[in-house]
Amino acid sequence: MAIQHIPPIQCLITFEAVARLRSATRAADELCVTTSAVSHRIRQLESHLGVQLFGRSDFTLSADGATYLTNVRNGLAALQQMPSRRGGLSGTRLRVAVTPTFSRQFLMPKLELFRNKYPDIDLILQVSIPFLDVTAEPSDIEVRYGGGAYTDIDYRVILSEEVVPACSPSYLNEFGPFEGFETEEAIRQARLIRSPLEPWTTWFTGCGLTRTEPHVGAQFNDLGLLYDAAACGFGVTLVRTRMGKSWLESGRLVRLSERSMPSPLAHYLCWQPGALDRWECAAFAEWIDEALA
Repeated sequence: MAIQHIPPIQCLITFEAVARLRSATRAADELCVTTSAVSHRIRQLESHLGVQLFGRSDFTLSADGATYLTNVRNGLAALQQMPSRRGGLSGTRLRVAVTPTFSRQFLMPKLELFRNKYPDIDLILQVSIPFLDVTAEPSDIEVRYGGGAYTDIDYRVILSEEVVPACSPSYLNEFGPFEGFETEEAIRQARLIRSPLEPWTTWFTGCGLTRTEPHVGAQFNDLGLLYDAAACGFGVTLVRTRMGKSWLESGRLVRLSERSMPSPLAHYLCWQPGALDRWECAAFAEWIDEALA
């Protein structure tokens, strides 16, 4: 490798700081240099690479800048790792709290990709309880399921979905047809499976009905259990089109309507203020967007 083709390390560190903080002034404060020094280093790096890294108005990354940022963060992370005196591996620990079904459906199938991309991160997954926002131990990052508007943390939506009524084929054959499941008569024919994680009023309102949330019937407080119960013939449930994809595609559940309604609930990536300044937290936040794309 030709050393002259590697940009100066201070330019790389400055680029990462500006990209993360979106401010030359804040980056200068963090690096204990002047703002003009930050600007000079960015210009030097762009000249070295022959590409523009930022949109000049607000430090939004260009396409080239976003791609290069991933390489820079990986490189800086590798340089931060100290070799073990015993020849073993020493990783950076990252605790992520996730709801059970989100973990099973979206994270576990792709965790190998995360491990291959970030081998120096020791990932610890913890179960969180939807709505109660309870975790067994403190976490660095959390995937919450709910209505948002959290006041104690920083957050952003990572997965919003639509819902559709569905039931097992055997239940449909025995109690259907339900004629699109959009009228009072059709809905009265069915046993509605309840869950605070997916209120039926979403569907009722979308169909122009004035029905209230059902107060009787089987209830489940986990989305995966909710879908499994419907697949076992307990009745009709609302299924999130991406979360319940494996149930629908396998035929364990069948849609009762061609329509779908946006759910008022979503999955949010949540973190304490400042947590994404840590490279491992920022890496996970970027990776989960890729995994859900």
